[in-house]
Amino acid sequence: MSPSCVLTGTGAHGLRMVSLICTLQNHLDDVNCCSFSASLLATCSADKTVRVYRTRDFTELPFSPLSGHGYGVHCCCFSPCGQYLASCSTDATTVVWAMGSGEIEAVLEHPGRSPVRVCAFSPASSHLVSGAADGSVALWDFPSRRLRRTGAVPDTTIVACSFSPCGQLVATGSTYGDLRIWDLSLNQLHAEKYAHDLGVTCCQFAPQILKVVGGCVVQFRLASCGQDSFLKVWFVSLTSPTGCKMQLLHTLSGQSATVLSCAYSADGQLLISGSMDKSVAVYDANNGILLYTLNQHERYVTACAFSPIAPLMAAGSMDKTVSVWRVEDGSSGPDKALPDEAACASQEAGRKWAGHFKLMVSEWSEDDVSAWLREEGLESLVDTFKANNIDGAELLSLSKESLSSELNIESLGLRSRVLRKLEELRAAPVSDGIPDEYLCPITHEVMKDPVIAADGYSYEREAIESWIGTKSRSSPMTNLPLQTTLLTPNRTLKMAIFRWSSSR
Repeated sequence: MSPSCVLTGTGAHGLRMVSLICTLQNHLDDVNCCSFSASLLATCSADKTVRVYRTRDFTELPFSPLSGHGYGVHCCCFSPCGQYLASCSTDATTVVWAMGSGEIEAVLEHPGRSPVRVCAFSPASSHLVSGAADGSVALWDFPSRRLRRTGAVPDTTIVACSFSPCGQLVATGSTYGDLRIWDLSLNQLHAEKYAHDLGVTCCQFAPQILKVVGGCVVQFRLASCGQDSFLKVWFVSLTSPTGCKMQLLHTLSGQSATVLSCAYSADGQLLISGSMDKSVAVYDANNGILLYTLNQHERYVTACAFSPIAPLMAAGSMDKTVSVWRVEDGSSGPDKALPDEAACASQEAGRKWAGHFKLMVSEWSEDDVSAWLREEGLESLVDTFKANNIDGAELLSLSKESLSSELNIESLGLRSRVLRKLEELRAAPVSDGIPDEYLCPITHEVMKDPVIAADGYSYEREAIESWIGTKSRSSPMTNLPLQTTLLTPNRTLKMAIFRWSSSR
């Protein structure tokens, strides 16, 4: 199908245009869920299959469809690294698929053999959670594929689950109408018992941590939708390791029937929902304003998802189709090409020092450092840096003390400017196709020995051991106290990094 411009809307982000890219018509029954990775789109259906498409041209992979379930497939989700896809079914299993080959990596049998309705990965791929028709929740250690904990909500069915962006909380929703927040031991931290009248249908955390105050309070946004025809946005505040509260921020009523699915964009700025009124609603997530409504499907819209990096969203329906849309701002024309895999992996092509990002900063030469100084308006320091043989590795190690005592930069203002630019440099994502999840959050280098800390994030072993040994026992990502210093090898991530580096 050729792209067609269907609607424009004005919101907090200015003028945006939505274009229908294609309609996928391969499933033989209701589409129940869809999920993006950086380069793939997966869809699952009541026809017992999972189909996988390349996002650059929406052709199916050679091994698609995946046929490993005995009954309809309710949910599918990619691991953050994109190497694995999980799918769950009425057959009481969650199947883990390898995206390199399409082969089954593991079959996780739900405790009690109850039909599995929903599943989700943690941000660091260290855990996988699944919810079932008997109200049970299972938390799996993903690297070992072993059951870690179970929990339960009596007399209901778990139909929604999502990990917080810090990986330390799990939200679940049930047909009873409640939303519950759990920790990684599946202790209930909070229960919002009447979140949606007649039942919750979906929930998803926004990708960003909103607030850290004094290292003790973390705030997130959680979207939920339900049989009451509302899409709701909540503040979820973690006030202590055992304390949590929820506060309703928005109640959105842009659709006229049960809202079946919801999803945040990767930047957290947009929120979409699919409804039994056959529409997809797109909201400004910050202000709760309806930007536009898409009417492409002939039956209920059961699923929706955003790409983690490309301006794409998808919606699945009981009409057996999946519609794929491009969302652009006013400066992007409808003929703008879709990014290929390499472009998707690199978001830095437009930066003013993009030429230097062909290498990791640690691999910069002295000349690269000099060029960076000039581009940042720090020409006066070029000779000083050259005289001291400052290359990329040395640049990243500079501190306030070394700028003053070793490089003899006397001006306080100049030192402060250098430090600010260094912080930007350390925080900037690396291009040349290096996935962000392969970089240690502390060193910003590709990890060689990734381990999972108590906060759920993966780090280079040496870096996190040094962090724990020299600083307070708090998470480098959330500032919350680490409940233990135990580090678990992330073999899944290590294998993915090895395959990625071998293919370069």
